[in-house]
Amino acid sequence: MASIFGHGVVGYGITKLIDNNDLKWLLLAAVFSTILPDLDVLAFHFGIPYEHALGHRGFTHSILFAFIWSLFLMLTLGRKNKTIWIFVIFLSTLSHGLLDAMTTGGKGVGFFIPFDNSRYFFPCRPIKVSPIGVERFFSEWGLKVLFSEFKYIVVPVFLILAARKLLRNHLSKK
Repeated sequence: MASIFGHGVVGYGITKLIDNNDLKWLLLAAVFSTILPDLDVLAFHFGIPYEHALGHRGFTHSILFAFIWSLFLMLTLGRKNKTIWIFVIFLSTLSHGLLDAMTTGGKGVGFFIPFDNSRYFFPCRPIKVSPIGVERFFSEWGLKVLFSEFKYIVVPVFLILAARKLLRNHLSKK
């Protein structure tokens, strides 16, 4: 998996791409939604194996879960602009599995669970897989993960947001 930092940056970036005055709650919900799928690591404590539909990178990393979660948040928290809420939360939640499918480790992502239990990776997997657990993260391995995420997640998100800002400034001057 990518770390919670890498996932959170994507949620931040997706939210900032939306032109909306009331971003505070949407931003918090989007960042939380990018991290939420990794709660499935708790399955290990209940003896649920990785390969199980409810195991790590299983249902909570699926497209269906992203849709259900975004619909739930839109109905409970989305005061205005419900379409924006469902779109941002869906993309933020789905981004978790997409990033995980670009990592160098694990057993793949169950994008289509519960309809298909197959696990997938993308052909290009440049992001170093993050260790599971806080102790292991604060190590040389964790530093390599953070550098990898900076290069393949933070820099692209920053470039997209900078390009958007430059484009908006250019268009506002016309």
